[in-house]
Amino acid sequence: MTHDYKRHGTTTLFAALNVLDGTVIGRNMQRHRHQEFIRFLNLIQREVPAGKSVHLILDNYAAHKHPKVRAWLARHPRFTFHFVPTSCSWLNAVEGFFARLSKRRLKRGVLRSLVDLQAAVNRFVAEHNQASKPFIRTADPDRIIEAVKRGHQKLGSLH
Repeated sequence: MTHDYKRHGTTTLFAALNVLDGTVIGRNMQRHRHQEFIRFLNLIQREVPAGKSVHLILDNYAAHKHPKVRAWLARHPRFTFHFVPTSCSWLNAVEGFFARLSKRRLKRGVLRSLVDLQAAVNRFVAEHNQASKPFIRTADPDRIIEAVKRGHQKLGSLH
């Protein structure tokens, strides 16, 4: 931050990454509570074709587990929530999207208002979706398993 930096407001970006084609459904909202999360779920409901199952991989944020969210989920059987630890690799996919948004659009941007911020985010989502690519895991599972085994051996030798 520079001495003349002025913050004009913050926004919450809810984003859903389709790992099959790389597109993102995104929506700016003022807060991150269960009410806003339900509005975002309704957006996904409208945008994902009827008849398709929707699996949402979520962190353990309280808004995702609110009783009203659970009631919404009970009324929408095609949706399934999967709760994972915050550092889970599935969340890394969407975190990569957020990192690119920050680095490529927001970090050096001149945003004079909250409306400018939200417009920049929305433009980035639209541009991303025009050139989206499927999420592909590039790590070799055998190498991961070997690394875990080495880690267990190393930890065992320390005791």
